[in-house]
Amino acid sequence: MSNQPPAPQGKLSPLSNFIFASRWLQLPLYLGLIAAQAVYVFHFWVELVHLLEAAFGSQTALQALVSSIGYKADAPLTTLNETVIMLVVLALIDVVMISNLLIMVIVGGYETFVSRLNLEGHPDQPEWLSHVNASVLKVKLGTAIIGISSIHLLKTFINAANYDEKVLMWQTIIHMAFLFSAIAIAYADRLMSHHEKAH
Repeated sequence: MSNQPPAPQGKLSPLSNFIFASRWLQLPLYLGLIAAQAVYVFHFWVELVHLLEAAFGSQTALQALVSSIGYKADAPLTTLNETVIMLVVLALIDVVMISNLLIMVIVGGYETFVSRLNLEGHPDQPEWLSHVNASVLKVKLGTAIIGISSIHLLKTFINAANYDEKVLMWQTIIHMAFLFSAIAIAYADRLMSHHEKAH
């Protein structure tokens, strides 16, 4: 056994310091996701304005909506119908859920892998951020992806007449794969947390 005193805490070798500082290379990635978030916000408002204009009788806005959701009717549409409204609203919800996913990745990922945000005591601090780590983030992302996949599947089923049977089948299979993957991740995380508590 060595009688040497332990190395003082907080002092890193130049190589260790360089490797640890490399985490800042992720910063442009998170800034890029913020830019993507801005694009989603713009897209959301464009679709919402089209919906409002179509509700007041604008044919141009109506055709833009029909084209964006991939809806096809037997006769040309001249006014909004319930199916188009439902598909557009689901598309807006889809944008919001993807936006929520982006926020989780940006805030949670930065806090976990880059640097502390020091939000303790801030009135707007997300509840989940106080105990976020890589495992919690993974489970939350899996849950968010299932929610997004569910919205896509619902949109497809509502507009099923315009899709091939293979598309419907594969979207359902992919959704089930997401579901089972999230369950497996959550189960593995639970086993790991129990193992850590036991020790």
